[in-house]
Amino acid sequence: MMGLIDFLLKVLLRVWFRVQIRGIRSIDFSQPVILTPNHVSLLDAVLLYLYMPANVTFVANTDIAKKFALFLKARKHITVDPMNPYSIRHMIRAIHNGESLVIFPEGRITTTGGLMKIYSGVGYLALRTGAAVYPVIIQGLERSLFSYLKGKIKRSLFPKVTITVGTPFTLEKKQGVSMKEQKTLASDFILRTLQRELFQARCKQQVNLFNEVLEAANVHGAGREIAKDITASITYRKLLISSYLLGHRFRSLLGDKQTVGVLLPNSIAHVVTLLSLFRIGKTPAILNFSLGVRTLLDCCETAGIDTVLTSRQFIEKGKLGHLVAGLQESVKVIYLEDVRETISLLDKLTALFLYLLGKTSAASSNELILFTSGSESKPKGVVLTHDNLYANIQQVLSVIDLTARDKFLNALPMFHSFGLTAGTILPLITGVPVYLYPTPLHYKVIAELCYDQNVTILFGTSTFLAGYGRFAHPYDFYALRYVFAGAEKLKDDVRQLWQDKFGVRIFEGYGATETSPILSLNTPLANKKGTVGRLLPGIQARLEPVEGIAEGGHLLVQGPNVMKGYLIHGKGFVPAEEWYRTGDLVEMDEAGFVTIKSRLKRFAKVGGEMVSLNLVEELAMQCFGHSEFASVSISDARKGERILLYTTDPSARMDRYRAYLAENGYSPLLLPAAIRVIEHLPLLGSGKTDYVTLKQFAEKGE
Repeated sequence: MMGLIDFLLKVLLRVWFRVQIRGIRSIDFSQPVILTPNHVSLLDAVLLYLYMPANVTFVANTDIAKKFALFLKARKHITVDPMNPYSIRHMIRAIHNGESLVIFPEGRITTTGGLMKIYSGVGYLALRTGAAVYPVIIQGLERSLFSYLKGKIKRSLFPKVTITVGTPFTLEKKQGVSMKEQKTLASDFILRTLQRELFQARCKQQVNLFNEVLEAANVHGAGREIAKDITASITYRKLLISSYLLGHRFRSLLGDKQTVGVLLPNSIAHVVTLLSLFRIGKTPAILNFSLGVRTLLDCCETAGIDTVLTSRQFIEKGKLGHLVAGLQESVKVIYLEDVRETISLLDKLTALFLYLLGKTSAASSNELILFTSGSESKPKGVVLTHDNLYANIQQVLSVIDLTARDKFLNALPMFHSFGLTAGTILPLITGVPVYLYPTPLHYKVIAELCYDQNVTILFGTSTFLAGYGRFAHPYDFYALRYVFAGAEKLKDDVRQLWQDKFGVRIFEGYGATETSPILSLNTPLANKKGTVGRLLPGIQARLEPVEGIAEGGHLLVQGPNVMKGYLIHGKGFVPAEEWYRTGDLVEMDEAGFVTIKSRLKRFAKVGGEMVSLNLVEELAMQCFGHSEFASVSISDARKGERILLYTTDPSARMDRYRAYLAENGYSPLLLPAAIRVIEHLPLLGSGKTDYVTLKQFAEKGE
């Protein structure tokens, strides 16, 4: 009788939830195994119960067992009390008796579809028994009525569900290591394995980001307010209709032009423009409006851009008329306001019709272009695919949790990959509202916006976060859950300021435009001060030895988030190599935490010895107690190169720095040839120190 009930229930649930099972046949049940699913709803165990062999034993919390007594009666199960240390003995005995176990390693239902901490008992169980552990990833049930997900979200009684069985592993006991430490290491290994499997289950190919936003609207509700800027707010419905409408007009205006320049600030108009171009298969090249006319023209030549989309209001308010005047000598400039005036009633009806049909993009070309701000004489175009950006977003979502109650504030410009991927596209496709602010330099305004908008997630560079920290009221950041720092090294005084003034921990990450951009990240589940966190799931790395450097090596990476290739001025497209060479000297510890030592280009060769310019800056910060320092090297006929240290601090004296090096046992080679005081350290639009300009100052003797 129970067999018939199981069969009927399985058929019903397969139809209702459109269940897809991947990899279940790979499980070798001839030997005891441990299945470790993520836990997103009350129905997780029910679905697994229906699809696992009858001899599999379920491990259930005492309270949960009472709620699902009907199902558990027909199944082998072990009821455990998390507070009872003897519960693990029952599980060990069951495995030694030849039984396979299903045990939820998080011990509770998550509220985000992400992962929470892994209890050490699961690692201990694997260590003691030597059983193969199979990670299992459940997707979809977190949006069901049976989940604990809170906040404004469109619930579904029967969402589509996918269950993916990952690659098995075993854990072996280590000699000479305490069991307590082994349990900790085992739990961490299980967490990282589940994160990797979660990413792989979510990642996909042939992505179009317009379609992903369309899907997000279906999941979270078309009426959800998804973005705001300083003038307006917009729902998914209006965002999509506007994108259909503008895309329809762009198709006729742009004709067969594949690449089009976009010169816009952080705004709803910028988002609509990008989605419109994504929908019709055009390649937006996002231009940095903080650059000079000559550099922008170089960008256009590099990417083959002969048309640039911009806004008359933006140009006027930003006092950028000189940029447009310079660009118009070589390219056609189209103002969005002029496009809006050409929209007819028929265009609007067509856009509404496409929206009601839920028309997806069938574009075969899904790319965008950003430009690097390196030291090359001409800017390089970085060609990123939608697959690259989507993969990087899923990598991030595998290691942090987002909820429907979160709110982003993004003031990092979209011509910066951090501002584009993490600050704009990630919230759009995850249903988390984002406030788009046009500049990161309005420190007081941004702090007040965080307070007024109840912002929970903020991105910034160390420089920008220092500014927000100085000008903010101690309560402005009361709602913040996550503050992520990237693009430059997080200064210790900035970290301490936020901790002391706001009680907020800054999570430092690392990446590059070429990697979409995030490579590594500190998180609440894995955080180590002084590092940039662990590499994200799906990223492989190796360290290449560097001559003259004893520890660490040049970081090379590969992964689905790594760019398609470069656009080189005068050469055209150059495909990416198998391994992307980051140009960074790093160290990586046994736990996988990455420490950035220096840019390879940020070394000076003084008297034949390699001297880190980053270390010169760090020691100056320690000596003088603040972070307003930047060092560069210039050629020297006698020593090969000499180091110049720039600062905004007129009290910084060479004799004090020399004494600090001597007192702390540092090499005298770290002593700069001179300390030069300037009013402001030059910055790039991304917030990084502009070392190219600084080196020009040095070479001119300024």
